[in-house]
Amino acid sequence: MGTLVEDLIEWGGGVLGEEHMETLMSCVQCGKCTGGCPSGRITALRTRKLFKMAQENMVEEIFNAPELWYCTTCYTCYERCPKGVKCTDIIRTIRNLAAKAGHMSVPHRKIGVYALKTGHGVPIGPDQMKIRESIGLDEMAPTTQKYKEQLEQFQTICKETGFDALIDFDWDKMNLKE
Repeated sequence: MGTLVEDLIEWGGGVLGEEHMETLMSCVQCGKCTGGCPSGRITALRTRKLFKMAQENMVEEIFNAPELWYCTTCYTCYERCPKGVKCTDIIRTIRNLAAKAGHMSVPHRKIGVYALKTGHGVPIGPDQMKIRESIGLDEMAPTTQKYKEQLEQFQTICKETGFDALIDFDWDKMNLKE
């Protein structure tokens, strides 16, 4: 394992391209990302702080920073950056590395529970079913939540890729392990 920047370039570069991830080193801490961040207005998220931590190889600090998980991936920072830093993609890649190292936030893990139970990060509930019926739709959308065999295929993929282990999922309880 190299520095965090090297790991980001290797891990994210395979999908997005190394040049894409290397833009992190172009960050000059101008603050446009943080100033325009909708999440930053109501949370402790400071994109430039996270990037400084990454540049300085503060692996444990960034992996354990709750604000790493506050980004809503709206791409405002990405669009505003005068240096072309691919902010949102870098944050997502840092999250992937953090999750791989066992540092995923509990709310994000709980979304994984919904996905494993229903095939959806935000499953359709009774209220949505009533609304769907009231406008002439089937109460259940034609998705994995409706079709058991597709849900089982999705769950198999999650088992084979290790996603269930990544979020610490207990198949007997159909919930997070305690």
